[in-house]
Amino acid sequence: MKKIVLAGGCFWGVEEYFSRLPGLVSTRVGYANGHTKNPSYQEVCTGTTGHVEACLLEFDETIISLEELLDKFWSIIDPTIKNRQGNDIGSQYRTGIYYLDKGDLSQILESRDKQQALYNKPIVTEIQALGSFYEAEEYHQAYLKKNPNGYCHIDLSGI
Repeated sequence: MKKIVLAGGCFWGVEEYFSRLPGLVSTRVGYANGHTKNPSYQEVCTGTTGHVEACLLEFDETIISLEELLDKFWSIIDPTIKNRQGNDIGSQYRTGIYYLDKGDLSQILESRDKQQALYNKPIVTEIQALGSFYEAEEYHQAYLKKNPNGYCHIDLSGI
């Protein structure tokens, strides 16, 4: 199994979207690459912790490849907007790809470069090694499964 962390705005929708894909083994939402240890949701919402709302994906490469996963990711975000997706504004809603395996970096950069050809503005999605990931509070996990009418900035109808 492989793992990667993706950030695409509010983590509720990102998690729900990816949880529906064949080959996804598990998803956990949390706070990535900030400078505060074990932050709370309230702290992350202040925008002062440096963390981004993100989703840790564990997937079976024999069913879905990293390339396919990244193609799906690019399709649900606007990678040219900094610190905002949908109605959510703030540095905690920036887009990002955070890898655990340094061997994935070249494939991630290739994917980004392929996407850049589709835009007139530069892609601002962060691409970094995962520095930290703290799981969000339990009520955030699988939030849209527990609250089907909850807020989601991602169109889930086509999955």
